[in-house]
Amino acid sequence: MNTLTSAPHYKGYRFLPEIISHAVWLYFRFSLSFRDVEELLAQRGIVVTYETVRKWCLIFGQSYANELRRSRPRGGDKWYMDEVFLTIRGERHYLWGAVDQDGNVLDILVQSRRNKKAARRFSCKLLKGLQYVPRVILTDKLKSYAAAKRESLPSVQHRQHKGLNHRAENSHQPTRLQEKNMRRYKSARQAQRFLSVFGPITGHFQPHRHRLCAREYRAILQGRFLAWNKITTGKLIA
Repeated sequence: MNTLTSAPHYKGYRFLPEIISHAVWLYFRFSLSFRDVEELLAQRGIVVTYETVRKWCLIFGQSYANELRRSRPRGGDKWYMDEVFLTIRGERHYLWGAVDQDGNVLDILVQSRRNKKAARRFSCKLLKGLQYVPRVILTDKLKSYAAAKRESLPSVQHRQHKGLNHRAENSHQPTRLQEKNMRRYKSARQAQRFLSVFGPITGHFQPHRHRLCAREYRAILQGRFLAWNKITTGKLIA
């Protein structure tokens, strides 16, 4: 069945959609600055300022990420949830994240607290985006998870153990790398905006290479590039 994506609106832009989407892909897929992307485009004869690249990422990045979320297959039924510290302008925040048993990032949320209210808010955001409930969730021993789970996921099995939550902890490693490259986030809003785009785009192009032979990896990656091209140009997706 063919469905039409909500095509990004490129009207009024003098550059082709392929150039805009390539710049956005470079910025969110690799640890690059806007100036780095400007230089890479210049090497190909495309003269554009880093400020233009920044605007492209702000305008089109979230649109691309939303389409990738809609087009990806349903995630696993075992969820790993975890939260890590973020220091933003000297204040402590928490990055809440969830992955399934295959290591696919399900959602993230930056908050200033890690109490019951914050855990419930993250659970509601996660369920709203996925439209299904898991069979079991695994968390560390933070009591906020159990309190929120009783309200938002009463029928789901809940296991709390520090040693069982390594998948969620490992999923934060790319985020930590980006935080270092960006010399920390400037605000909670900026962190949420960046990571909500960074997660889907990076995850889309990382098909767990260690589990695949070279032939399988190349075939999967080629398919994902094809899906990316269709999404960024707003064409029909089979």
